Amino acid sequence: MSANRGPGWKKYPGHRITTKPAGVRVQVKFDGGLIADTRDAVELMESKSGSTVAPIVYYIPRKDVKMERLIRTSHETYCPFKGQASYYSLVNGPENAVWTYEQPYDEMTAIKDLLAFYPDKVDSISASRE
Repeated sequence: MSANRGPGWKKYPGHRITTKPAGVRVQVKFDGGLIADTRDAVELMESKSGSTVAPIVYYIPRKDVKMERLIRTSHETYCPFKGQASYYSLVNGPENAVWTYEQPYDEMTAIKDLLAFYPDKVDSISASRE
């Protein structure tokens, strides 16, 4: 048994988080420019007792994000399923607009070091089959 298992799984057995390759092109735009563009996103979906509890979140590899447009912040949050999240703000934009799990629990290694953007803090997040 691993020493880095998420405590949420035992406490909330009806909660499910699934990850898979998104299979789409994901683009994030802010302030009129493209700040992320990838075909390698990971799609994360959360459900509880068969009902979706959050919209699909696309986690994007850092290699496909214009990291110079981000500034690391000291803000952190905690999820009993994923672990400790770190944040980035957008240069000349909203604070804590991007989050990442750099040391996620074992069950969530698929999103390790990938970046996710808050939809209400960027102009758009689009996913297309092009």
